[in-house]
Amino acid sequence: MARVSSEDLGSQPISKLLVKQAVPASIGVLVMSLNVLVDTIFVGNWIGAVAIAAINIVLPVSFFIAALGMSIGAGGASIISRAIGASNHEKALKTFGNQITLVLLLTVSIVSLGLYYVDDIIVLFGGKGVIFDPAKIYYKIVLYGVPLLALSMLGNNVIRAEGKPKFAMYAMMIPSIGNLILDYIFIYILDYGMAGAAWATTISYGLSFLFVLWFFLSKYSELKISIPHFGLDFSLVKEIGALGFVTLARQAVVSVTYLFMNNILYDLGGETSVTAYAIVGRMLMFALFPVLGVTQGFLPIAGFNYGAKNYERVRESINTAIKYAAILATIIFILLMLFPEAITKAFTTDIAVLNQAPHDMRWVFAATPIIALQLIGAAYFQAIGKATPALLLTLSRQGFFFIPLILILPNFFGELGVWMSFPISDVLSTIVTAYFLNREIKRTLIKKTI
Repeated sequence: MARVSSEDLGSQPISKLLVKQAVPASIGVLVMSLNVLVDTIFVGNWIGAVAIAAINIVLPVSFFIAALGMSIGAGGASIISRAIGASNHEKALKTFGNQITLVLLLTVSIVSLGLYYVDDIIVLFGGKGVIFDPAKIYYKIVLYGVPLLALSMLGNNVIRAEGKPKFAMYAMMIPSIGNLILDYIFIYILDYGMAGAAWATTISYGLSFLFVLWFFLSKYSELKISIPHFGLDFSLVKEIGALGFVTLARQAVVSVTYLFMNNILYDLGGETSVTAYAIVGRMLMFALFPVLGVTQGFLPIAGFNYGAKNYERVRESINTAIKYAAILATIIFILLMLFPEAITKAFTTDIAVLNQAPHDMRWVFAATPIIALQLIGAAYFQAIGKATPALLLTLSRQGFFFIPLILILPNFFGELGVWMSFPISDVLSTIVTAYFLNREIKRTLIKKTI
């Protein structure tokens, strides 16, 4: 494979560069999402519908801990992209070393607490009734592998910041494919049930970590760190934390959303509604993969060129990314509006779930065509190192709009109010993001270009 130089981020045409960055990112997100999707299909068909709900209880906990790696990776990647763009290689190395130290310290500590308070956490996130026992089995095994997942997410962000999107794609594909193979062996052949599903997931995290480790030890990485780089530099930690907190806050809000949704839906519709939400949630992870791929591909381009003071290229990257993402989001919207019944049938044969999930899915994705602006707009502020607006815009959809709506609307519309909250929050957050992004472009990019 030909090596890709980080300098390409500042020289190649934006359209070509965005495709080059976004396609591998999209494929990586697709394979990882397919992993979650097919894993849910396997569990639903080979173990049962309640098992889908059980995994949905555990996901926000494990994803939040893993998001520490993602957030530190994203925060550090922004610094690394700009440092490489400004030819400050030593800062890039020191940032990477500090990221690794932070992830190890935080994830091991939190996983230890998560295992100690296992029963309380499962109930808190909606693991009640017949859902509790399978959720506990899955939770205890998966949590052991979460620190490896966090390190992999950290590495994935840094690989992309180096301008190596194909390797970032491989880092996401290898564990996903491995998990599906292990699912078949542990669940279908060996009949290990929930424990088999959990071990397949945990081992796949290990595969991801091994690949990321190999990359940074190989000739393909430009970041060759040494022992001194692991020592914490508190000015860097502060910068990584400020930018990374955007991603962490987003995942924290996602976890809180799962907490509210699982409990509200359990009270309104029992296990059936929780299972329907689990299926719709998998489609939220899977269906938007090309839009998320464009967003991930956009980040290093915007960050590098902002660091290099190529403001005209930054503006072009914003416009191109929004255009591409909006086209893809519209195609996704059309498909989901037309085929929600067929999608649901792939997950389960439970009649009650089959009757409910397609209706819920149409509501959840009703405003999908406009989300490109919200995603790219929030990502832009993170890419250029402006933590506060990045944080506020990232939290706007779920934190400022969605969670209040799901607490208010069910009082008037019952369970329908929960599903109505999705498109309403999408519209409101997109309006807010459009305002701040337009203001930033006029005040900063246009003014500095003139």
